[in-house]
Amino acid sequence: MKPLTPSAALSEVVGAKPLPRTEVTKKVWEYIKKHNLQNAENKRNIDADDKLKVVFGGKKQVSMFEMTKLISGHLK
Repeated sequence: MKPLTPSAALSEVVGAKPLPRTEVTKKVWEYIKKHNLQNAENKRNIDADDKLKVVFGGKKQVSMFEMTKLISGHLK
């Protein structure tokens, strides 16, 4: 897969160097698990901290499916 450059907001989570889309998703999940951001009641939802809230367009919580779409908007 072609490496894509993350936006400034997304680079706070995954780093600034260009990565394939699959690696970006993997690093976001690592961040979510490290900071315990997966909703305890519904594991399909992600509770955003301050860094992810910027990536998620200001939303406090998104589903894992919506998360993929929102991340795509931060890749060039």
